[in-house]
Formats: sequence, C-alpha cells, structure tokens
Amino acid sequence: MPWLEAFGLLVDPSGSLIEPDALVIDDPTAGRIAGADVVSRFLTESADWLDARAATVRNVATTTGHRRRVGEYEVDLTIEGARITLPLAAVVEPRPDGRLIEVRIYHSQWPLLGHHRLRLPLLAADPKVREADVVGEYQAALAAGDAARIVATFEPDGCFREPAGPQYRVCGTRDLTGLFTRFFSAGGGIVLEHCTVTEDGTRTVLEFNAVRWGGVRLPRQAGIAVYERGATGRIAHARIYDDVGGPVE
Repeated sequence: MPWLEAFGLLVDPSGSLIEPDALVIDDPTAGRIAGADVVSRFLTESADWLDARAATVRNVATTTGHRRRVGEYEVDLTIEGARITLPLAAVVEPRPDGRLIEVRIYHSQWPLLGHHRLRLPLLAADPKVREADVVGEYQAALAAGDAARIVATFEPDGCFREPAGPQYRVCGTRDLTGLFTRFFSAGGGIVLEHCTVTEDGTRTVLEFNAVRWGGVRLPRQAGIAVYERGATGRIAHARIYDDVGGPVE
C-alpha cells in the first residue's frame, strides 16, 4: 500500500503526485526526513511495513485551510496476531517560498508499543494563533481545568476520542464530565502552546505543544487536535493525536 499517497494529500493542483525531492516529512518514529533519496526510501519502507501488517486506511475527515490541509485517518493493522486501529493525522503545508512542502504526521505510539514515546516539538508557539468561537472557549476551559465549562462546549451527545484508538471514545454529557473531572484531578488544567490553527467552518485543527498538566510541568511535546462542530455549533467530535504521558491516564 502506498504510504501517504494512499491518503490523497500529496497531490498537486494538476492531480499529479508531489515528487519526493519537494517533501520534508516529520514522522513520530522516523523523525525528520528530507532529501529525495531519503524520502523515497522512507516511503518505500513504510509501504512495506504497512503491507506486512495487512493495513487498510479509512478517511475520517479532511480539513482545508488557506494554505494548509489536514487529513485524519484510521489505519487498521495486524500487530502480533491482533487487529488494532491507529488514529493518524497528517498536515501538508507548503513553505512560504513554495519550494518545499512540509508533511507533519501525528499519532500515538500506544497502540503499537503499549507505552508513550516523547515527541519533541515540531513547531514554535505562535502568540497570534486564536481558535474561533466554541473551540476558543474549549481551550480556555482546558487551561483553567474547569470540567463543567469544557463539557458545556460539547453537543449533548458530543464525543471526545483519545489518541490511543476508537475504543477510547467518550460520549455524552455525563461521561464527558467524568472524563474531564479525572483529567483535571492532577491539580489543574492542561496547558498548551498554540502553534497553528486551520479552520474550514466545520472543523478547527490546532497544532500544539503540551507544556503542563495540572501541577506537573511536561517536557514540551508535539500534538494536534481536531474539533468538529455539530448541529448547534458546539463540539460534536474532539479527536486528539499526540503521545503525551501525563499524571492521569
């Protein structure tokens, strides 16, 4: 199975695949990859790895902003005889000079390894980044550690999906209250540095660095979150892609 090509993001306006020499890829396992030969080898080895595990890919959503596209996927894999689902997000963004295209891949290592793996920041914090309407309110409540306030940003049947897989999805006001009360039991909220925001009117995508969880200062580490609005404009689905190991699991 072609890696990334199968996700449909690496296609230029003419419909042709973007050449490897134009790509710079940040991958949770392989790290930063640049140069035509290195990128080509990564794509080939990744495709072989996926094929060996009978991988299938489902598109969850694609969010397209002014210059940036974000694809979300569920990748089914066979690991040690068991079928697992790996949620994955990929950001594709041309550099300002247009000569190279950045591809930033986000997923948790938990479904693959059974433990977290520190992901150093990919981006610097940008103080100009602001999320629209209800997502901005969600972020304020997250930082404040206010469970009631954050649950109020969700639709009554809204869902929050943790990075480790669809089995870690919590839905509905009662269960969301329990989830966020537990999250905030470590002495306060979860503080993020905001790096980029991509909006399409339905979804807001935030690339971030996690820096604090309650009373615990975290090593700065990269992640991405997608917030999808529902019928009333509140959050119907929150999907997180990171490998943050905090004081509450």
